[in-house]
Amino acid sequence: MKPRYIPIMMAVALLGSCDLVTPDEIINPNVDESTFLRSDNPMETWVNGAEKEFALHMSDFVELMEILSDNYFNNYTRSSKVFDVPQLLYTDADVTKLQRHVGALREMADYGLTKVAGADPNANDAQRFHLLYIKAYSFLLAGDFFRALPVENGGEAVEWGGQLEKAIKVLDEALPLAKSNDDMAFVHTLYARAAHRLGNSQMAADHARQALAASANFYRQVRFDNKNGVLNGAQEAIWSDWFQPLPRLDFLDPKYFQMNSDEQCPITIAKAEEDYLILAEAALAANNLGEAKTQLSNLLVLVKSRPVQTGINDQLEGRYNGGLKAFPNDPAYRVQASPSDSLRVGLIIDRRPPFFISIPYISGTSVTQAMIDGLDSHDSALELLYLMRQEIFFAEGRRPADLGIRLPLCEVEAANVSNASNFTEAYIPSFVPLDYGLDDFTIDDNAKTVTIKYNMNRVIVQNARSADVAPFE
Repeated sequence: MKPRYIPIMMAVALLGSCDLVTPDEIINPNVDESTFLRSDNPMETWVNGAEKEFALHMSDFVELMEILSDNYFNNYTRSSKVFDVPQLLYTDADVTKLQRHVGALREMADYGLTKVAGADPNANDAQRFHLLYIKAYSFLLAGDFFRALPVENGGEAVEWGGQLEKAIKVLDEALPLAKSNDDMAFVHTLYARAAHRLGNSQMAADHARQALAASANFYRQVRFDNKNGVLNGAQEAIWSDWFQPLPRLDFLDPKYFQMNSDEQCPITIAKAEEDYLILAEAALAANNLGEAKTQLSNLLVLVKSRPVQTGINDQLEGRYNGGLKAFPNDPAYRVQASPSDSLRVGLIIDRRPPFFISIPYISGTSVTQAMIDGLDSHDSALELLYLMRQEIFFAEGRRPADLGIRLPLCEVEAANVSNASNFTEAYIPSFVPLDYGLDDFTIDDNAKTVTIKYNMNRVIVQNARSADVAPFE
């Protein structure tokens, strides 16, 4: 009987995280399942490999979700040239890749929690916790960004709401294993994220409060390792001149940078800021403007406390460098979020020689306390809240979910799913502009002004009663 080999997507994770060796210390590239499960501390090896794959998959999600949104425009030839449109076909290789990432994370977690943990007498709760939050996160990714996906090999496609319900059930398993305050805050924030997207304001607010009670300033990241080839692909796109930010977000770019040639910046996957945002949005849904302003003020204090990297040399950026269109690169430019918005200063920073720049790399915002104090209506507060969501989650791959955009079931999966016909077209709300409209702006070089065509945060508010955006409304 032939030996059973570890599934290939799992073996890649395993062999990429450490070297498995035969007894004579020769690296064996064809480790079968039985040999691996009998090796020393296989659970430790498996968790390390799963964490590595989680980081790599998150970098792909961030790269592609950022250009799918109004955060970045792909000004070069690398990466997707159609997500910016947005054009999201079920035959697109990037749609397939992202869907496979979701399935791979789920299956790696499941295999570790069952097969590997069962074979390793040294398996512990900390390792199980890591695999459970990876599994929960796979369901969050499915629920945020896809119309429907299978939740098991060979299974039917489950719609996005069911994916989020699955995430909540996995978090129920993870929570008792969360021992530190930061771990508890992390799990409660993921609960709050899932409940927010489902429109359950009470559940979301309850978990947001529990998260902040555990840790009012936590953040959780996936990390990369240049020495071992675990690279942040989103950093390459953002730090180089591929992606250009919408001009009113210029002051936040690049969130991923290199202070030396080996640096690989981490990606934040959860943070306390989300809990304050959820509490503010829940207060607005309850028509409590005063409470919403209090939560936004608390949020602003947290954002201002976050670290800022100084001395970043971004002088080669140029905001053009032979790309498809020129972006402003002079702080004298004032920016308006739409033709009907006021012009704002300070959104474009000077990265031209001899200047170095400073960038907040956990969270940043252009919102001031005066702007929060001046809120006098539900709609103005909701618009400001979604601006803060956009700025705080900038370059973290979150924005398409706030815009209501969902990817289709890919062609490969559709061929094996009986209910695929319902989900093979992407869902793009009618109020989302097509033909590159999300990234459209005009520059008046004489007046030194930039006018963005669509203020999508106002568009969200204008369509808040739809089923596509603003889940608590």
